[in-house]
Order: sequence, then structure tokens, then C-alpha cells
Amino acid sequence: MKALFLIFHGFDKANGISKKIHYQVKALKECGVDVRLCHYDITAYGERRWIVDNEVIADFGTGAAAKVWKRVYYSPIIEYARREKIELVYIRSHHNANPFTLRLVKLLKQTGAKVVMEIPTYPYDQEYTSRSMKFYLLIDRCFRHQLAKHLDGIVTFSNAETIFGGKTIRISNGIDFDAIPMKQSQNDTSHELHLIGVAEVHYWHGFDRMVNGMAEYYRTNPNYKVYFHIIGPLSGEREREEILPVIRNNHLEPYVIMHGPLHGEELDIQFERADFAIGSLGRHRSGITYIKTLKNREYAARGFAFTYSEMDEDFDSMPYVWKVPADESPVDIPTLVEFQKSLKTTPLEIRESARPLSWKAQMQKVIEKIGFKTQQI
Repeated sequence: MKALFLIFHGFDKANGISKKIHYQVKALKECGVDVRLCHYDITAYGERRWIVDNEVIADFGTGAAAKVWKRVYYSPIIEYARREKIELVYIRSHHNANPFTLRLVKLLKQTGAKVVMEIPTYPYDQEYTSRSMKFYLLIDRCFRHQLAKHLDGIVTFSNAETIFGGKTIRISNGIDFDAIPMKQSQNDTSHELHLIGVAEVHYWHGFDRMVNGMAEYYRTNPNYKVYFHIIGPLSGEREREEILPVIRNNHLEPYVIMHGPLHGEELDIQFERADFAIGSLGRHRSGITYIKTLKNREYAARGFAFTYSEMDEDFDSMPYVWKVPADESPVDIPTLVEFQKSLKTTPLEIRESARPLSWKAQMQKVIEKIGFKTQQI
């Protein structure tokens, strides 16, 4: 089976979304699918292009006109699908339902291909906070129900049976075990504990709850030291205002360490130094109760115990998970420390418990749900 995996943006090697997409493409190949990756690219010279693997299928040049063409002109993608006899188009939603993406899906269907769309986070309306973002959301809201009618399925990591009137294919975020190393050593935590949180930090990650918990903890002048390592940038002014003043006003600079974006060996080194991982603590802020986040699965693959606040049926009952309430309370650091001290599960046991969540298993579910049979590798 020939498939086209379509995204409406480019790649950043330090970005978790970029890594996830490559894991999914690899998993489809392992499922026996001849899959090509189509993405939008901006060169160092500002040229805007559509690329399938290494083939440039459209070059819009530079300037304002090129920015417009990118949003409205999808004929090169349709022609590629027709020429290559693509049987499945897997689209990653950019929350960009509009007349042009609606036309894209209709014409892809006319080539004989089945079309599914992954909506990575649902619901997502509350993530749009600025005036310009709300404008694009308004357009999306006008067309997303029409778009859903033409899809063969909507891939979701939520528990929703339908989204915008379209039937869902419910899967979990997956793990590429080949790409994620397991923690090799367990540190001495008798005098100090190192926490790690990896994210391009948005308000729904709730890391401010963690920092506020640290502030409360250090007001007691504890002998036992706890450190919180934030790996990744603070994404906007809201996040900076919620986190940086708390660090400054409570003199937490030695204990809350902002590393910025790290990847590869640099990221692995930080994980080796860490003892416990921090997932999302604020998904309720964007109206989400059930979600199967990529971060939880990556922590488990590395062999880490971790915390989060949403509902995630793959991990809620695991002995290495410490749940916090989905509210605005600061994280209770003393209780976290006691939980970590009581842990008996080894990194290998944690990793093995997540084996059923491989990306190959998840993408195979998609293939089977839409009625294709493949020869797995």
C-alpha cells in the first residue's frame, strides 16, 4: 500500500512533534506501508516549498505572495497523489479547516485515496488565546464539521467516539523504543532529588504549579534538597510571567534550573542525572480531561517514574505514577519525595510495562480500522 503522510509545517530536530512524526512514518514502514512524507519547508533564503521526501513538488519563491500560496494552493499535492497512485493520505491537522483544505480533501478522495486526519489534541479551542489566533480558530470552526464529513476517519488520542461529527479511530501516542534509551543508573537520592520536565512550556503544562510547590517547600528551609530541571523554552509571555517571578521572588535560582532546548546526547545526559519526571499538570486549563500524551510514554520508555494530572488510562493505575489533582494547587513536594522514596519498580520494569504502546502497534490499528491489509516487516 502506498501512503502519503501530510503535515502543514516543517521540522525542528529538538522539537517533540517533529520526532513524533518521524516515529510514525517509521512505524508505518514497519507495518509494510510504502509511505512518503510531505511537508512545508522554508529555506535559509526564505523560499517556501512543498517537499515529498527529497523531491520539491512546489516552489512558491519568496515574499508575501509565497506566504499566501502556501495556505491556499494544494494542487501539487493532489497531482502527486494521483501520479503515484497513493491509496492512503494521513493528514496531521494544523487546526486549519478552511475552503482550501476542504477542497484538498475532496480532490484527494476523487483520486481514489482514503483520507484520515489526526487531531493531536482534542478539544483545542481553549489553546487559542491571542486575537490573531482566535481569528484563525474562527475560520477553522466554520469549516471543520464539513471537513470531517469527507474523512474516512479522525485519529485521536482522546476517548471521543466522534469529533466534529466524524467517526474517530482511537489510539495512544506511541513509543519508538529504538530511539529512546533507558536510564542506565539509579542515583543516590538519600540527600537530594532531581526532577526533570521536558517541554516547549505552555500554560497547559502547568509547570508553574511545580515551581509554586518548590517555593512553598523551600520556605521551610529543608535539609533535603529538591531540584527541578526544565528542559525546553518558555513559549510565551504568559508562561514567563507565571514562572520567572516566582523563581526570582523566592530565591529559587539554585533549585529551578532552566536549561533551554536540548536533544540527543545532551538530553540523555540530563535524564541520567534525574530521578523523577514531570508530565503535564495543567491540561484542565484547556478543557482536557482525557489525553494520552507523548511525554508520559517517553518517560516510561526511559524507565522513569513520573507525575501528571490528566486521565490517561494507559498509566493511571501504574505503581510508578504519582497523580496530582487537576486543579491550581501547588505540587506537594514532601509527598512527591516520599512517593519517590517508596518506589520499588526498576527502570527496566517501567520500560517493559510500556511495550504494548509501540508506534508500530498504534499505526497498525489505524491501517486495520480503515480496511487495509499490509505485510508487516
